[in-house]
Amino acid sequence: MKPLPVFLASWALAGLGAAVGSILGNAFGNLGLFAGAILGGVLAIIGAVMLLTKLRWLPQGARPGAIAGGIVGFLLAAPIAVGNLHTPIMPVLSCGLVGAGVLLGAGMVSGGSRSS
Repeated sequence: MKPLPVFLASWALAGLGAAVGSILGNAFGNLGLFAGAILGGVLAIIGAVMLLTKLRWLPQGARPGAIAGGIVGFLLAAPIAVGNLHTPIMPVLSCGLVGAGVLLGAGMVSGGSRSS
């Protein structure tokens, strides 16, 4: 496993997915904005983990745990981001919880091994 690239890629892709989802959901009002952000973030996490296993940065067997961990991290990050929309940095930094969740989830499934 390549922890730093996995952390950074899942962080960035989850944030991008949430941003794109909120932009698309905004057409349906405030509720659509938040629902779009959640859906976009979750889909981006799934896509990121699929990409990371294809690149062999994550082991194949770690996929379910990495997805679950990433989603848990995203669900923890979402209220932090929403509560700090007035600041430019906190919503971005909160997505780091996704990267941590992906790594924790992948480690729990693969028994904590760090094989490449």
